[in-house]
Amino acid sequence: MNECPCGTGRAYDGCCGRYISGRETTPTAEALMRSRYSAYVKGEIDYIVNTCVVDEEHGIDEDTTRRWSETSRWLGLRILGKAGGEPGDSTGTVEFAATYEMDGLREEHHEIASFVRKDGSWLYDSGDVVPTTIVRSEPKVGRNDPCPCGSGKKYKKCCCGAA
Repeated sequence: MNECPCGTGRAYDGCCGRYISGRETTPTAEALMRSRYSAYVKGEIDYIVNTCVVDEEHGIDEDTTRRWSETSRWLGLRILGKAGGEPGDSTGTVEFAATYEMDGLREEHHEIASFVRKDGSWLYDSGDVVPTTIVRSEPKVGRNDPCPCGSGKKYKKCCCGAA
């Protein structure tokens, strides 16, 4: 089975593939969010572009989107919350976190995305990126602490480079 990248555990063709191919339209904002993630994984940039609101306020940089899609190794999608966005709604939000690796660094894109339904189709309208806090995995070494390299010198006189 060719599992869908969006994390549902279903086969791609029976999950996001049916939306990306144009066979069906997404019934909910969450389904659109999941299919857009899968489109990033699969490099389906036209789908990403075509599922965005485009007007004077909104636009999408296709080259940047393509570069992000192609140069990233996509590691997973988590849906963290949602409001509205059901078949009878005209708007909805989906909070999600997409984990990826780029240039050897593991990143997480955490966003609260807004969606609108126009002419029966869900579209990505806008998003607010949720800032992430970087937490040290080890305690910070002070200038006067012993250097972690084991030289016996103070950090400021050894690896810190400050003299």
